Amino acid sequence: MDFSVIIIIAAIVLAVIIVLRLLAKPIKFIFKMLINTVLGFILLWLINFFGGGIGISLDLSLLNALVVGVLGIPGVLLLLAIRYLL
Repeated sequence: MDFSVIIIIAAIVLAVIIVLRLLAKPIKFIFKMLINTVLGFILLWLINFFGGGIGISLDLSLLNALVVGVLGIPGVLLLLAIRYLL
């Protein structure tokens, strides 16, 4: 095998490794946001379902969805605190 072919193969492997490392963080971030959104939505739904009997509820609005999507369960707790403490 020619030395230039070995160098080209090594450069391609190195480029693939670099691209995969650069894409790993955004994929982890998107996955974490998806998990936060799902858990927060479940908690929002549970609060609205069970809390309706005792007067606790949160609207399902775009702003609430964004807060829950970014913060997850702490976002739901923050929304409850803002709604009932302020």
